[in-house]
Amino acid sequence: MGEGREENESKIASRRTQGVRSRRQMTTATRQEVLGLYRSIFRLARKWQAASGQMEDTIKEKQYILNEARTLFQKNKNLTDPDLIKQCIDECTARIELGLHYQIPYPRPIHLPPMGLTPLRGRGLRSQEKLRRLSKPIYLKSHDEVS
Repeated sequence: MGEGREENESKIASRRTQGVRSRRQMTTATRQEVLGLYRSIFRLARKWQAASGQMEDTIKEKQYILNEARTLFQKNKNLTDPDLIKQCIDECTARIELGLHYQIPYPRPIHLPPMGLTPLRGRGLRSQEKLRRLSKPIYLKSHDEVS
């Protein structure tokens, strides 16, 4: 009787450690991806040149890049939900690509006039706010929270 119970307990314990190992492996890959993005942002800041060519603008923009990266990475360092982590990684990648393409480190604003989205049969302001929130591009998801 006692041996069967011990076997079951050992099987359960081994399943738990296997689950922890697989989660740890997935987390390690995600961690490497996040650290790679962090390093690439700092490399980008080191090499950044302002579009205006002015040294003061370059210094301000480099400082903005570094401060923004530190703030957002510190804010999100305790995330555990894989979907939220993936969303943050996608946002970071999008902001890097947009910054390089347009040569501006600041997020590009979106211009939506108030009440400019098509409402769902006259639901009013609440539906407009929801549509505006849903239509926000991925690279601006964390901008309003930090700024």
